[in-house]
Amino acid sequence: MKKILIPFLTSTVIFILFIPLTRTLTTYLHPVVLVVLFFCLFVVILAIFLFLTSQQVTIGRGFSLVAFGLYTLSLLVLLFMRPSEPAYDNTNLVPMKTISIYLSGNADWFVSFYNLAANVGLFVPFGVLLAFWTRRFLIRTFLPFALISCIEITQLLTNRGSLDVDDLILNVFGFYIGYALVPIVKKIVKVK
Repeated sequence: MKKILIPFLTSTVIFILFIPLTRTLTTYLHPVVLVVLFFCLFVVILAIFLFLTSQQVTIGRGFSLVAFGLYTLSLLVLLFMRPSEPAYDNTNLVPMKTISIYLSGNADWFVSFYNLAANVGLFVPFGVLLAFWTRRFLIRTFLPFALISCIEITQLLTNRGSLDVDDLILNVFGFYIGYALVPIVKKIVKVK
């Protein structure tokens, strides 16, 4: 219990301190973004705590599958259910165009940071899961491109987002970071 209590309290304090800033996300994203943000913050702080204290947490396979299912459902809500339901009619097929706008300083810093960090960070868990699921190089290489391409095309066809090749690049990069983190995850998490 102590393994989880300290990271949970730390995550809660940090989350509360940043609520004035993070609450602005709900103006253009579904309010579930706050739950996802807290969950991600907690998992990162828990992982850092376990790694630094050389501890390990054991979770059941069923619990991990339910957690990933809820996480995936939350991401789908974020991707396809926006509160303001704006009409999306822009498409970017030029690699690095949107990313360079965010990095140039010409866009609001918080929007830039959130979009870059979220597009990468929110897909890291899927990379970890896929790395545990298969060791096949071709699947690990091409499945993220196929999945993210389906999401981007669906957003375009349903007018619930914009087709942006930079989102594809960032999301797939998130998968690949997940692959790289597997040795650390194996040290701190045991699935029974």
